Amino acid sequence: MKKILLASLVLTSLGCFAVQAQDAPGTNVPANGDWTGSGELGFASTTGNTRSQNLDAKLGLNQENAQWKNSFFLDALRSKSQVKVVNPDGSTYKKYNTTANRYDGGASVGYKLDPRSYIVGAGRYEHDDFGANRWQAIVSIGYGYIALKTQRTELSFEIGPGFKEYQPADTTVTVNGVSHPYTQDRQKEVVARGLVNYKYRLTANTSFENTFLMEAGSKDKYFQDDAGLNVSMTKKLSLKVGYEVRHHSTVLPGVKKTDTLATTNIVYNI
Repeated sequence: MKKILLASLVLTSLGCFAVQAQDAPGTNVPANGDWTGSGELGFASTTGNTRSQNLDAKLGLNQENAQWKNSFFLDALRSKSQVKVVNPDGSTYKKYNTTANRYDGGASVGYKLDPRSYIVGAGRYEHDDFGANRWQAIVSIGYGYIALKTQRTELSFEIGPGFKEYQPADTTVTVNGVSHPYTQDRQKEVVARGLVNYKYRLTANTSFENTFLMEAGSKDKYFQDDAGLNVSMTKKLSLKVGYEVRHHSTVLPGVKKTDTLATTNIVYNI
């Protein structure tokens, strides 16, 4: 089933690039909209008493024209920190331990019924070595509505049913006083997917964007909120401060339900 979901995600991504725009009168968007977007990169390294390396990268592409409203994204996060290891003989050495390793990607294809409403198909896959789930994948179909779209403000909503499969994080079991790694069974469920995207241009070179995602099922309810403030330095380059919150309603004992990530990235606008 995981392979089917991954294949669906790939096909959805390819569909975004394969669709051809058609003229539709009465819209305030071009009949043949080009792909636009941005790539982000942030890196931090500490030395001295503590050593660590953190890297996060993002790529987002969007297209909207008279007939289609499409998007595609890829995110990655990796962190390492240096720790001291003590050998049985009392000697010590230092090594880097990975403390975060996550990547996810997704795409959506929206076919407009009129200038404001559209039918949307979406897919998303996430892998996280240190999260509540080792991986999760979802495909969905739903209805979207562009509530507001001006030169400064944009607000859109998406909602619909989907199917989710995920692998809970590995745990350990104790047998005769000895701990052994234990892989959880895969979980499958029907979910309700919701998405709210808000953009607001504060000034000519400053903009704010917030995206809220919900994937709620009977076994687990997942919420993600991404907020970012973008300040343009040149036509192509800008500086972005972001804050991300991820929350699972159901986790294993000892695993926190909520993860947060604060970033300061250099952005290249495509």
